[in-house]
Amino acid sequence: MAVLLPLTAITAQKSTLNCTFTGLGDGTKVLVCEPQGNRLVPTDTLTPDSKGRVKMERYSNDGNAQFFALALTRAQSPLLHVLLLPKEKVNMDITYNEALNVMQITKVRGSQNMEMYRRYTDIMAGVAADQSLQASMPDAMESLIRNNSNQLMSAFLVTYFESAFDDYYDLYKTVRDSTIALYGNNDFVKHVDQKVRSVIANGAEAPDIVMGDRNGNERRLSDLRGKVVLIDFWASWCRPCRAENPNVVRLYQRYHDKGFEVFSVSLDNNREAWLKAIETDGLIWENHVSDLRGWSSAGGRLYGISSIPATVLVDRDGKVLARNLRGQQLEQKLREIFEQ
Repeated sequence: MAVLLPLTAITAQKSTLNCTFTGLGDGTKVLVCEPQGNRLVPTDTLTPDSKGRVKMERYSNDGNAQFFALALTRAQSPLLHVLLLPKEKVNMDITYNEALNVMQITKVRGSQNMEMYRRYTDIMAGVAADQSLQASMPDAMESLIRNNSNQLMSAFLVTYFESAFDDYYDLYKTVRDSTIALYGNNDFVKHVDQKVRSVIANGAEAPDIVMGDRNGNERRLSDLRGKVVLIDFWASWCRPCRAENPNVVRLYQRYHDKGFEVFSVSLDNNREAWLKAIETDGLIWENHVSDLRGWSSAGGRLYGISSIPATVLVDRDGKVLARNLRGQQLEQKLREIFEQ
């Protein structure tokens, strides 16, 4: 009589990770941390043998890569991220430097992704040992990612530049284009793809924002067609935003009569704080909108906003002129439009 095995038993693909740690000290164990939402949560504890060795077996039922992190049972433990492709057998030597509180991968066998991550730990260890290298870290990271853009690990490491996405759009696009064919179902690749797709190129039509204002009335960006509009993404809790507000007020007062408008999209989630900031900073224009959903703001998501302050300058025809102009750059651009 035939026995039908569970589907998972037929399709599951095993990956194996062997790690040899040095420098842990007596009694230190290894925590396995799994991503849950935006956090890494410990789900297992591994006890190294007398030679510092631990072994893990991971199973994938959907053909996707396994992503998790290793930490130590120490206060303020560093994290070591791990990415395993199905059926990989990976061996890593890892050194813990207690003085610097750094875990550094010194040797990798069996994974190009983890070899790339090993080089990342070299960069981090170098910065930890010599803080003067901090300034060169972005260049080192960009070079590492560009030279390995076809590796799935690049879609994880490129998020190092998340807060400066506009400056590194081309790097994100390179990673997206290099990984999406093979790893299009991976969450990191999906994120990078979404970020790249969210960019609205100069000359493209600015997507219409339709949101409620302070009085609960609907306001549309498209109603300002015929004006030069600064879409200003901000929040009451954002100090750089608040520091830039006097400059925006000054430019609004100078050029409003010539056809300049400001359309402020708040990423607040507290109505009272939002309204108080508008009054305190003297933001005298009428176009203030928010759905009070913070980073989930419909307007922010429409424009791919992942950090603030952020601005988009739109011309009289509703086409994007420029992104993230502030301070002197914004003043110079408005002078070109209205005075020259």
